[in-house]
Amino acid sequence: MAVLGIESSAHTLGVGVVENGVVLANERSMYKITDKGMIPSKLADFHSNNVGKTIISALKTAKLEIKDIDAIGYTRGPGIGACLQVGQIAAKSLSERYRLPLFPVNHGVAHIEVTRALFRLRDPLALYVSGGNSQILARVNEPYRHYHIYGETFDIGIGNMLDVFARAAKLNPAWGSTVARASEGGKYIKMPYTVKGMDFTFTGLLTNAIGMLGRHPLRDVAFSLQETSFAMLCEATERALLLTGKRELLLCGGVAQSRRLKNMMQSISRNHKTRFGVAPNEFNADNGAMIAVVAEKMLKSGMKVRESDCTTEQRYRIDRAIIS
Repeated sequence: MAVLGIESSAHTLGVGVVENGVVLANERSMYKITDKGMIPSKLADFHSNNVGKTIISALKTAKLEIKDIDAIGYTRGPGIGACLQVGQIAAKSLSERYRLPLFPVNHGVAHIEVTRALFRLRDPLALYVSGGNSQILARVNEPYRHYHIYGETFDIGIGNMLDVFARAAKLNPAWGSTVARASEGGKYIKMPYTVKGMDFTFTGLLTNAIGMLGRHPLRDVAFSLQETSFAMLCEATERALLLTGKRELLLCGGVAQSRRLKNMMQSISRNHKTRFGVAPNEFNADNGAMIAVVAEKMLKSGMKVRESDCTTEQRYRIDRAIIS
């Protein structure tokens, strides 16, 4: 049983092929982000121009033909509307032309599930950190099987926060890994720290850090911003771990590529004697394989999807997504 997944929520167009849980291909085409940020129309044009060749490349890497595919999955949301529509149209076209079942996938669920599958985790607490999302989640069965949000950002996702800071500091490319490099050798400066139970906010921290640019060495500001924001996430996650009693801990999403955040989360896991899982960077960056993993699970579970559900939704909340 082989499933093809298309991810197109933001600047990365990903196409993955999974067969019985094994990733056969995970091809990507990435729009180059400039200091102007992400312009939806330009991203959508890029995806439209590259989706066909990326699908062909994924099938070639998987050593399969489209006739060997049993289902198609695509990112329903959340994400940038124009980008999501490109993936949906491509997936729907393949579904209709080759009479294949079509599965709309929640982007956040996919990040969690691909990591859960790689480490064979049964029931983890997950810290999901990406450009637009920062959430602490775990599976529950009532009123339906879904990921319950125990804590989340009140304002912006941590990835977005790091990107905005990078642009203000004129770093290129303007994203988290560049901030991490800029922070090397930095010294800590006290910054605003806002955690309320298992929720957190980053806007005040961001405003404070941008205000420090030019008054303090960049490496000190970048180091302090990273350390403070990651400590906030870790405090809230550790509190949720103790509240839920989970014996597994999972880190996923684009910001999960941070070596420093991985080390901090591993420390929490060791202290509480839990299993820890964080996927290779290939699967934490947006990718098509994670969409295919979830679509295959939906197919195998016999989940029926109405045509009216095969849409796109920019604000598709993870706790509204029924999971198999």
